[in-house]
Amino acid sequence: MIYTREDITNDVIMRTAKQMLAAAVTAPKGRGVDNIEVLIVDGDEKDRLSAAMRDIGAETGEDFYIRDAGNVDACPCVVFIGMGNAPRGLTNCGLCGFGNCAASVKAGAQCAFNAVDLGIAIGSAVSVAADNRIDNRVLFSAGKAALRIGIFPETVAVCFGIPLSVSSKSIFFDRPAVTA
Repeated sequence: MIYTREDITNDVIMRTAKQMLAAAVTAPKGRGVDNIEVLIVDGDEKDRLSAAMRDIGAETGEDFYIRDAGNVDACPCVVFIGMGNAPRGLTNCGLCGFGNCAASVKAGAQCAFNAVDLGIAIGSAVSVAADNRIDNRVLFSAGKAALRIGIFPETVAVCFGIPLSVSSKSIFFDRPAVTA
């Protein structure tokens, strides 16, 4: 059997994507509460995602959505890591900007523990990509589009997408700068 560069590349990328999900899930969580959701999209779902990114860019006039959609198009898959909003029930925390969890819930704020857990999970995941020499970029724009088209359940409040690429030169490196 002959394996082409594309065959091998796609296999390595998908294997790494699965390892990234494992790293995100096993990353430490504040007070031991697991509020992290993970998934991988490719094929038609990835195409639907990049179309939604372009739509948001057109609606908002923010060109980075359209630029990032091009990166998503050029990648075989996108890893997503998201979080729900589950306040920890603390009576004297205030990291979210409110005095306690009850006040945070009443105001509809995001628990700071969840945001920190999300950042740690993303960092753990992208370190796996780096260890496997897979180019990647954490994209707010892909996360916003994923939430818009319902890729995650409604319990996910925030997510980020991480497209993965293997090429001679990283497609994420010399991207044109955009201004808001």
